[in-house]
Amino acid sequence: MDREQISRIAHADHPIKAPLDDGSVRRLLEHGVFRADARVLDLGCGTAEWLLRALETHPRLHAEGVDISEDALAQAGRAASRLGVRERLVLHHRSAADFAPAEPFDLVLSVGATHAFGGLLPTLAAARRLLAPGGRVLIGEGFWDREPSRAAVEMLGEFTDLATTVDRVVADGWTPVDGHVSTRRELDDYEWSCWGSLASWALDRPADPDAAEALETASARRSEWLHVYRDTFGFVSLVLRRTSDR
Repeated sequence: MDREQISRIAHADHPIKAPLDDGSVRRLLEHGVFRADARVLDLGCGTAEWLLRALETHPRLHAEGVDISEDALAQAGRAASRLGVRERLVLHHRSAADFAPAEPFDLVLSVGATHAFGGLLPTLAAARRLLAPGGRVLIGEGFWDREPSRAAVEMLGEFTDLATTVDRVVADGWTPVDGHVSTRRELDDYEWSCWGSLASWALDRPADPDAAEALETASARRSEWLHVYRDTFGFVSLVLRRTSDR
């Protein structure tokens, strides 16, 4: 099974690919979309769940999503058609780092996708170039809630603590106007859902040639979460404005 197939199955019951529940997603979008006719861009949109929710809520909103996964974009297009918002959604099959639109956006999102640009600050630099005057950025990033083990760092990458993460953002010329730190329940629900969905898919298809691999992957990922990073990893989502816009 390739990584994309595993991700699609794992997120079947948790379409937001980050540890956020529906209420948190709704509140962050309410603070990010500050005008009814906003232009919204998601860098690394996947199946465009954030954009679909914004489009449903704001009938004059225009959205664009960028992703390297053709399969995820196809899913996004089908979902948009079912919701009746397809004519207001443009999907780009390309690297987010290479995206160069003709017009700027009022809100730029990148939640759980900063790896596409090489980290938090490079993602913010990319967003700055795409943002209209007075616009906002909604970004989601991991942080260390406690001192991590070497295994956790090797598995998840280099993060800092929450305060240092926000300090780096502020020093880079941004002002947080809203934010959300994922709760223990959101973090746990996300992991249980992902690896439970993948395990259930395998158990429901014992004759499928991929079933054994899917079940093994679900077990391994669940074990890594419980033994390596559950007690140290956190996730923060920030709604930002450029400080120079004040």
